[in-house]
Amino acid sequence: MTTRLTSELASRFATIALGHVTREYPNHILHGLEGPEDAKTPSELHPVFYGSYDWHSCVHGYWMLARLLRLHPEIPEAQAIHDLFSTMLVPDRIAGECAYFDRPMARGYERPYGWGWLLKLAAELHGHEDPTWGAALSPLTARIVQRFQDFLPLATYPVRVGTHFNTAFALRLAADYADTVGDAALFDLLRATALRWYGTDAACPAWGEPSGDDFLSPALIEAECMRRLLPAADFVDWFDGFLPDIAAKQPRTLFAPASVSDRSDGKIAHLDGLSLSRAWCWASLARTVPVTDTRRPVMIKAAHGHLEAGIAHVAGDYMGEHWLASFAVLALSETE
Repeated sequence: MTTRLTSELASRFATIALGHVTREYPNHILHGLEGPEDAKTPSELHPVFYGSYDWHSCVHGYWMLARLLRLHPEIPEAQAIHDLFSTMLVPDRIAGECAYFDRPMARGYERPYGWGWLLKLAAELHGHEDPTWGAALSPLTARIVQRFQDFLPLATYPVRVGTHFNTAFALRLAADYADTVGDAALFDLLRATALRWYGTDAACPAWGEPSGDDFLSPALIEAECMRRLLPAADFVDWFDGFLPDIAAKQPRTLFAPASVSDRSDGKIAHLDGLSLSRAWCWASLARTVPVTDTRRPVMIKAAHGHLEAGIAHVAGDYMGEHWLASFAVLALSETE
């Protein structure tokens, strides 16, 4: 990609995240009340992940900070990240997060997007420089693993939208956790579920992309999910049938970054995230085809174009600023 995750860029992204992961308001809560006693502030409900406008964005803000600290420990913000994690990722605070998930009404809370990001954070903290952070998170991690294990066998159909409910994205993030910690049973469940949901898909038209509030490409994230979970040879056969006309830049809609008309509108601002997540997917998928394959330059060019379209807008309005840098780091650090 033309833009690399330099120390300077990592510092910029860290500053953005440090400015919102403990910013409690404005806040968008998806919270089920069983009685009047459940009407509480975000920080009362979530002792750790109460900032960044919503729970899942706070979780992936922490993931981004953990990754930036690992890849660029020299950045000026490193000490602030250390201090944040040592204050927030502690057993008593995580116990409060666990208590929320133990509520009867929280069975489907943050399913599946927040679940996937929590496991992605756990994977990033596994083997990190301070093992106490991942250890403190582990009770919540175990609950989310169990959520996947309970839910996936019941989920007859995938969800193919381009927003938080997309199931391929959650499987893709969870696969990193299962692989990192060596949870073969979880990885096998994720693979079996992906094959059950997507294994017979072919000639994807992508005719519904993009929708007006997409931040994921249903087509490309499905392909990236299958790339991560299938053996390489099996994936090549599946991918050739799923998107057979890439060399001809078809389906055409997958190659053009979306137009964003109003970045102060939280839903419309999702489209900047679509550019960044497509950049990640195109770059990852390009690595699966030979250097001489006519599809490869087409895919790399698509990755570059989408990255350039999205990375310029990670800050400016809080509707995008509270989450977009995480997707920029995903695009840059997962494909280098």
